[in-house]
Amino acid sequence: MIALIDYGVGNLYSVEKALSFVGGEVKLTREAADLKRADKLVLPGVGAFGDCMKNLEATGLIPTILEQVLMHKPLLGICVGLQILFERSEESPEVRGLGVFKGEVKKIRAGGLKVPHMGWNSIKIGRKDNLVKYGASKLMAGLSDGNYFYFVHSYHAVPSNENLITATTDYGEKVTAAVELGSIFATQFHPEKSGDVGLQVLKNFVQI
Repeated sequence: MIALIDYGVGNLYSVEKALSFVGGEVKLTREAADLKRADKLVLPGVGAFGDCMKNLEATGLIPTILEQVLMHKPLLGICVGLQILFERSEESPEVRGLGVFKGEVKKIRAGGLKVPHMGWNSIKIGRKDNLVKYGASKLMAGLSDGNYFYFVHSYHAVPSNENLITATTDYGEKVTAAVELGSIFATQFHPEKSGDVGLQVLKNFVQI
């Protein structure tokens, strides 16, 4: 069972429908017992970093989520669900993130392009030079440079260890599109809105 964490933000029903379509048994929940019982967790997110953290804290689920991360339970963060896995964000500098990954979320320096970055952009698969140490991305399996995904965001993650980055996109600068380490996976793009390639990402997660 995949526990889709309901904390009042994110495209919950679109994500639920897409995960179910690729074979996942999904339960939309805000119960700690469900998170512990689940085989995998999905952490969505839409809106501001600070608001997402405030809503998540209000559920009381943060200790359970971090406990499950330490137990190496697979977790997928989507959009701001990726960002709050990091320590902090320029968007809400007074708010602490979950700190699963070291690093900061920074505003896109788009070089004159419109922010927020909204629409379809192609990706480039990352960390090819470090496959021996970090391994090929499980989440991005079957995908290629040039595949297009749907983005809606003004900020992106800048990990302390750039080898966490498994995909990037160009939008005035190199922008983090996906990260992965061990059993923790996350995408800045919305796989549930990205057609067949997005479904491939979700199918990869379901099959991990």
